[in-house]
Amino acid sequence: MSGFKLVSRHNQKERTIVPVGDLSIGNSELCLIAGPCAVESEDQLDEIAQGISNLGIKFMRGGAYKPRTSPYAFQGLKKDGLKILRNTSIKYNLKVVTEVLDTSLIEEVYPFADVLQVGSRNMKNYQFLKELGKLDKPVLLKRGMSSTVHEWLMAAEYILLGGNEKVILCERGIRTFDTTVRNTMDIAAIPLVKELSHLPVLADPSQGTGKRSLVKPMSLAAIAAGADGLMIEVHNEPETALSDGFQSIYLHQMKELVDGIRKQAELSSRKLNLHSPIPEII
Repeated sequence: MSGFKLVSRHNQKERTIVPVGDLSIGNSELCLIAGPCAVESEDQLDEIAQGISNLGIKFMRGGAYKPRTSPYAFQGLKKDGLKILRNTSIKYNLKVVTEVLDTSLIEEVYPFADVLQVGSRNMKNYQFLKELGKLDKPVLLKRGMSSTVHEWLMAAEYILLGGNEKVILCERGIRTFDTTVRNTMDIAAIPLVKELSHLPVLADPSQGTGKRSLVKPMSLAAIAAGADGLMIEVHNEPETALSDGFQSIYLHQMKELVDGIRKQAELSSRKLNLHSPIPEII
């Protein structure tokens, strides 16, 4: 496997630790990013943000612009959604991870995001990646739904080549012949990428499986495989969610998941990067 240079461990032996304000991703502590697939309203995001904050989680995900297969599906609240994200994040002291869809939206999304997410559909949008390489904010690069590990790392190479070294990789499942799950979660990609690259690697078992019941076991498997953290879809009312409710876990399940991740992390002498002490959800 060849072609990538800047992302390679041959180029840099030490693991990259990506700073996100006063926090970081890629160090010895596991990172948890949680929140809804899409921002739907102030009340919805407030309830979810309060729930994850009470668990000690420091990073909140949420889409303001949603790329959907159907043009008739909910496309997000756009700039209003970005404002809700930022205001809610300030209230609960959370870092914002949100997707930017293309080059034309970078300037709009930039002030509202702490981490700019590149979705699966855009992993091979190389001109877009070049523009992200000019920025000084972290970029979370999701693996393309039909992309090889080599192609994924080459996409990261575009961003680093532009000068932005704050790149976080995220395994989110790939499309295979199996129709029993939305995607096939490639757990083997996690230790493989850590073998090939110095960049931190997260896992998204929500997108990776598309099944709420599989989120916890695949989260634990990803941590056991060496993931630096997880990105989880959680919703206060998944059955009424405007986007991907079937793969979003409930808030009470998020608490159970945090407990399970903490135990799994201890097995590999790691710990969760959570606010402490962790109050109970009321």
